[in-house]
Amino acid sequence: MDATIIARYTTDGSSLREVWRTFRHSTAALLGAIILVLHLVVALAAPLLAPHSPTAINPELALAAPSWEHPFGNDRFGRDLLSRVLPGGRIALAISLAGAALSVVLGGFVGVMFGYLGGLADEAAMRIVDALISIPGLLLLLVIVTGLGSGYAVILLAMVLSYAPGVARVARAAAHEFVPRDFITAARARGESPLTVVMRELWPNVLDVLLVEFAMRASWIALAVSGLSFLGFGVNPPTPDWGLMIAENRSMLALAPWGVVFPILAIGSLVVALNLVADGIARALGLDRSR
Repeated sequence: MDATIIARYTTDGSSLREVWRTFRHSTAALLGAIILVLHLVVALAAPLLAPHSPTAINPELALAAPSWEHPFGNDRFGRDLLSRVLPGGRIALAISLAGAALSVVLGGFVGVMFGYLGGLADEAAMRIVDALISIPGLLLLLVIVTGLGSGYAVILLAMVLSYAPGVARVARAAAHEFVPRDFITAARARGESPLTVVMRELWPNVLDVLLVEFAMRASWIALAVSGLSFLGFGVNPPTPDWGLMIAENRSMLALAPWGVVFPILAIGSLVVALNLVADGIARALGLDRSR
């Protein structure tokens, strides 16, 4: 492997420290990381932080305005909104992080492998990927969830099938940059198998691109999960979920806007945080997200 590749893609401690130094010097990226960590902490500690039961119905407090006892107010069933907003991001966070990880691993491997193989196999695989990408994401999600059900495993599968093809195309383009390099030619000359070349030579060199893809896809999946819940294809009531909370309270928007505003702010802050982190990672690794 030539010196420029080693210098750029080494994963030793000094390189990681340099990436972290660049990342933390970005105010926006650091702010996004702090907000993301807060979301994770709140989601994990929600049962301890919630002042009331998130599912307890109290008709006397239906649509009650924010107060000292109920800082976010109450929804149309009299449930405490703060106690529902705090754990409402658990499902979105879990599925977005797991779905992004699986999409990056599956799509990244497929893209790098066929990017290395090239030829007819590469063209055939990419036409399949193009066909999947051409299907509107929400439509594909709805078809999968409608056909297989709305369990957490099905939603996760739907996210992976929807976002892995896009990762595959990005990974293939990244792999094409290195396939003509001397270290790949040397690996072929040594008689190494395609799988060995992909995992030992190509995968480490596209890992930075895949890391940015992970952060980007996580934000998109978080939005998609909330969208499915809003449309009635996600979690079932009375489970606390931001998208479901918006759907339940949207008819009372003019009378009690807090039932919609606070879940929207929670979703927005999570998506913005993930995008700021993705931008920070891309800059720290010297990548251009627009490409």
